[in-house]
Amino acid sequence: MDRPHFKRVAIKLSGEALMGEESFGISSEMIKYVAEEIRSIVDLGVQIGLIVGGGNIFRGIAASSYGMDRTAADHMGMLATVINSLALQDALEKKGVQTRVQTAISMHAVAEPYILRRALRHLEKGRVVIFGAGTGNPYFTTDTAAVLRAQEIHAEILLKATKVDGVYDSDPALNKDARLVRRISYMEVLGRQLKVMDMTAISLAMDNRLPVAVFKLKEPGNIKKVVCGAGVGTRINH
Repeated sequence: MDRPHFKRVAIKLSGEALMGEESFGISSEMIKYVAEEIRSIVDLGVQIGLIVGGGNIFRGIAASSYGMDRTAADHMGMLATVINSLALQDALEKKGVQTRVQTAISMHAVAEPYILRRALRHLEKGRVVIFGAGTGNPYFTTDTAAVLRAQEIHAEILLKATKVDGVYDSDPALNKDARLVRRISYMEVLGRQLKVMDMTAISLAMDNRLPVAVFKLKEPGNIKKVVCGAGVGTRINH
């Protein structure tokens, strides 16, 4: 359990994951828990890029559905991811983990601009890099941003920490007989329109042969288990 299979990973955290038991916003207990889980793999010497969503604060697609301009709504969603990134940075640094936040939208007073070479240098020095503001463009989800950043930093795998145990063959909330799938191909996810990630993100991962691990965040030790090669959750690849 203490020998990592990967030298460099990207981790996608949803904004909802930071809510804990709250109805919105950031749970102090949950963000401390997430920081401790991440620290456990920093201690193994794994290089980590984090991509965090903003759905606990503002969701652009939902806002555009009731009349707000989609571009404006998505920009608000990107700013929400920066709030989460700064909160996560604070929690990690209180655990003794060196951290840098880089944002796709320039805001020099609070974070570095996203510069790939600088990000790679931080990773090489053992710092956790948190990528905020998605891709910086409207109409792209943070799932797509996660795959994009994972590819850019040459991560060996993308870890998608979620509220469920992995990928199911149907919606477990609607079908009590839904079955957890341990391994699945990108094409199966696309063909069956499984809602594990948006289709653009899955297609981008498939085109670049980026494996994706989907697992439950709230199970203590799961991130470390995935990084060390344990059969946790679902693996999406060719």
